[in-house]
Amino acid sequence: MPETPSLRQLRYFLLLAETGQYGRAAARAGISQPSLSLQIAELEKRLGLHLVERRRRGVVLTPEGREVRTRAARIAEEVEALVETAQMLGTGKAAQLRLGSTPTIGPYLLPGLVRRLHAADPDAKLILRDGAPRDLTEDLVAGVHDAILTQLPVQARDVTVIRLFREPLVVAMAHDHPLAEAEEVRDTDLAGQDVLSLSSAFALHDQIATLCRDLGAHLSADYEGTSLDALRQMVAMNMGLSFLPALYVRSEISAPRGDVAVRPFRKGRFTRSVGLVWRQSSGRAASLERLADVLREVIRVDHAGVVIPEG
Repeated sequence: MPETPSLRQLRYFLLLAETGQYGRAAARAGISQPSLSLQIAELEKRLGLHLVERRRRGVVLTPEGREVRTRAARIAEEVEALVETAQMLGTGKAAQLRLGSTPTIGPYLLPGLVRRLHAADPDAKLILRDGAPRDLTEDLVAGVHDAILTQLPVQARDVTVIRLFREPLVVAMAHDHPLAEAEEVRDTDLAGQDVLSLSSAFALHDQIATLCRDLGAHLSADYEGTSLDALRQMVAMNMGLSFLPALYVRSEISAPRGDVAVRPFRKGRFTRSVGLVWRQSSGRAASLERLADVLREVIRVDHAGVVIPEG
């Protein structure tokens, strides 16, 4: 009977799959690269499978490796859930949670969330990472995050989705743009206009692309932004219009006259939906439900009148 893989070997393999490089995975694990290589080789031997292929810039998973990664992530998750349960039974306090968030949302919600969590339990640990929605979803499925705070919908199966709020999107333009004279922007105003958006890694891109197609606007592929700040700066140079989320506008565009002009669109009814998402198989559902409750309080108290609560 073949020897069973160890939990340590599975965790090393998950680190390698996440980082794509032996050196980075070894650094994250706190061991030498040769030691990590030996552990991965031993894992492949015990499973009788070839899991990774070395490339010039790192490693890629084989089809078998991708299947093992999915199952290994579930095993690691169950073990972490067991540890969390034991800790809660022993101390009444939850273990740390890993939360991923898109940079178009996290900076405006996470300060209020962290402040409230720390006030309720100074020993609580929330590990935060940001990334584009597509990357966040992939990492959630792979077990890198316990939950993600992101624009909806997410392209993943077997996940729990908690809808938190809808956020109006407003039109931003240079102060000398003709539409800056209007009190609000109408659908017909966008026909023929150049529109700037974030890259296709962001869910906001697809939403804006659909709108441009429907209204006859031109979505620029030459000037896709890597951040909302980059979009705002390009708009300020009159390179086109853009749609910015209301939380960003309140935080980053000074009133009464920032570096760009902003105008409402469709009377605030053009919105994006934001939610908290986690795997249905997660053993931390109770802790994540409590996290969602705190986020609802942040939305209700800190951002009243700016976003539209859901759920």
